[in-house]
Amino acid sequence: MAKRLTTFSKLLITILLVAIIFLGGRYLLQGTSFGKSLTDQAEGTSGTKTSQNTSKSTSRSGNDDDVIKIGVVTWGGYAGGQYFNEGFKANRNSRFYKDYGFEVDFKVLDDFEASRQAFKNDDVNLLWATIDAFPTEVNGLKDFDPVVLFQADWSRGGDAIVARRGITKVSDLKGKKIAVAEYTPSQSFLLWLLDAGGLTSDDVDIVFQASAIDAAEVFKSQNVDAAVVWSPDDIACVEAVPGARVLESTKSASNIIADVFIAKRAYVEANREKLGQLYEGWMIGASEINSNDQNKRKAAKILGENFEVFSEQDAYDAINNVRLVTHGDNKNFFGLNREFKGVTGNSLYSKMVNVYDDLGYIEGRAPNWRLISYSALVENAKLTGRQHEAEGAKEFAPVSAEDKTKEALASKEVTINFSTGNATLDENAKYIIDRDFVGIAKAFGNSRIRIEGNTDNTGSRELNVALSRRRAQAVADYLISEHNMPRNRLIVVGNGPDQPVASNNSESGRAKNRRTDFELVSE
Repeated sequence: MAKRLTTFSKLLITILLVAIIFLGGRYLLQGTSFGKSLTDQAEGTSGTKTSQNTSKSTSRSGNDDDVIKIGVVTWGGYAGGQYFNEGFKANRNSRFYKDYGFEVDFKVLDDFEASRQAFKNDDVNLLWATIDAFPTEVNGLKDFDPVVLFQADWSRGGDAIVARRGITKVSDLKGKKIAVAEYTPSQSFLLWLLDAGGLTSDDVDIVFQASAIDAAEVFKSQNVDAAVVWSPDDIACVEAVPGARVLESTKSASNIIADVFIAKRAYVEANREKLGQLYEGWMIGASEINSNDQNKRKAAKILGENFEVFSEQDAYDAINNVRLVTHGDNKNFFGLNREFKGVTGNSLYSKMVNVYDDLGYIEGRAPNWRLISYSALVENAKLTGRQHEAEGAKEFAPVSAEDKTKEALASKEVTINFSTGNATLDENAKYIIDRDFVGIAKAFGNSRIRIEGNTDNTGSRELNVALSRRRAQAVADYLISEHNMPRNRLIVVGNGPDQPVASNNSESGRAKNRRTDFELVSE
């Protein structure tokens, strides 16, 4: 006959069962992958809730895979993203986090080589570049399949060429020493300016430097005649060298240096939705800064707090020295607006591929623009309203008598042949204008253009002056109708035979005198 358990026995059995359950449960949670997964999920859920119920200004300390890491330099052109992020560091107060659920971390990498290494090592996911200089480095990154995602800004005064006393125009640079950072936007700017003045790099003595900061220091020590520098070093250079001046800046050379962000194609394909949201938020930030000075001041404060060498006022000035581009500008840049006839990413990149290839700066063959541009983020964005529209053309005041005689910054001779006594442009003449000058005119979009017609001395002076003016006007009319250039931007002058560049005693000399001069005139 079975015996009934005593109360004490029941207690012992209960204790034993509880112990077995406890030890088994602990082993399951701590000793198996399934249990660890359950623990991690529970902690992750708890951590999210806790962070949402505490101060939103705390920095993120979670998984780096949830943070978009962006490499930048000390420059005002990335303010749209930094302003929308409410700072440089990944944080829960960021509008990227509040609106889209991810965080963004900006890393200041002023050393060029270090920034490229960080990109290769995935220390940053997006990295700054400029389309004008990108041809010199794109082949060095080919193993990572880099693509251009969006444009952040145009330099509009952030880059400048300073020159010593006595240098007042581009032709004065011939034979002079010029300090410039090699393989950078500074070199691109210099090459464009020399071309606008009818010079090449062979006509000057280029003294290469590691950075634009070094170029400024060399100029201040008066070891060179000119230098390409970044703002605010242009002001410091002028103050340091008696009689020095800013020869030209990107305020006038408005469409040469375009800051963009690149990423590895594999990263983009794996994060398309998140990157589309990054672009959208960035463009919203840029539009808010562009339309409101208080927002610009807020952005300047953020930059001033994160750049070691910039005060808040320096940062404000830096933002004013760029065009923070909008969604509409990006559509133009990526060729998504067929009506746009200005500078696109394709035209700028392709031009500089040819320039740097001719100089021997490109090893192998640089990829076509279609292979490196990734326009999907721009194409898919749903941003509407005036604040997101593209920048309009600069408005110029009507041409004055002073504009016709004002000293030009740069002058380029272009030989355009007209039949005797005729002022009609033929197709070959249009081709020559497009090839030799239209690119310069678009790049220096905020400068006036003076078109001067010239003839030889065959026939009366009075008839030649009138004829040369009609020919110059024909060129102006072509630029207006074909390339949408503002009429008031163009200054038309007929010199007739009064400004020969060769002797009229020979046919070859007379041919040289039958020319059209294109001149950039600063306002």
